[in-house]
Amino acid sequence: MADVEEGQEETKKFLFVIKKPPHGSIYPYEGLEVVLIVAAYDQDISVAFVEDGVFCLVKGQEPAAIGIKDFSNTFRVMEDYGVEHLYVDGEALKERGLTVDDLVTPVEVVDKETISKVMQEQDVLLPF
Repeated sequence: MADVEEGQEETKKFLFVIKKPPHGSIYPYEGLEVVLIVAAYDQDISVAFVEDGVFCLVKGQEPAAIGIKDFSNTFRVMEDYGVEHLYVDGEALKERGLTVDDLVTPVEVVDKETISKVMQEQDVLLPF
């Protein structure tokens, strides 16, 4: 992050887009790691869960049987790390038979048009 003035860092708007399911690839877990790293630098951070990425937020996951650590509960502490918004594509939830009651943390359910608008407002867009 480039210094704007001596001792001050420029704040950028980051949107992390989680679109893969939580198990079967490392992308969602790595995305979560990068969110937490960037949060340490006091940036304006939001996360959007689209497509199969909505499964990352589902309560009661028990992936130990397949040798994977459950990281879904970590999304509950995003606010503590300065994450401004957690967006979820409402259509993706519905298509997968899920509701907000199935999720581990409060989210802003939005449509694809809203997610597209949010994407356009960002300085940095990182898909996972």
